[in-house]
Amino acid sequence: MQPSYFHVSFRPNIKLISTVRRFTEAFYDEIIDDREMSERVALATHELLENAVAYAVDGETSVRVEVHPEYLAVRTWNRANPERLAELKEMIDALHASDDPDRYYQAMMEKTAFRNDGSGLGLARIRAEADMTITYELDADQVCIEAKAPIPNGGTP
Repeated sequence: MQPSYFHVSFRPNIKLISTVRRFTEAFYDEIIDDREMSERVALATHELLENAVAYAVDGETSVRVEVHPEYLAVRTWNRANPERLAELKEMIDALHASDDPDRYYQAMMEKTAFRNDGSGLGLARIRAEADMTITYELDADQVCIEAKAPIPNGGTP
């Protein structure tokens, strides 16, 4: 399998996020011939885009979805305010500190059940349901979040 990817930069809204998710799933259904992996990459794309759209200070968001023979990765980029960057860093660091992604996700569902400003569960959901690792890079007010997973059998169908 050759590496394949797409990269989109836009001013998305909630409707466009669902469109990108459907496109991602259909696109990778054709490339990796593994329905479960296509669903996982689509879930990660959706959740990362929702996160980026909700917190982008200028409305600009970029997403890159790529599949290599050994792994798949979804990355989003956006600018965010310092408070949001600190919150995001804390959230991802706590996710990494947890040995059990499912237990962490359950605990987060209980903790955020009564929030009025979004669920705060997207990253934990990617880790638990899509079985992907989450990392981040910060550069001033720019944040890149990556969800990554190995492809079983080195990508062979």
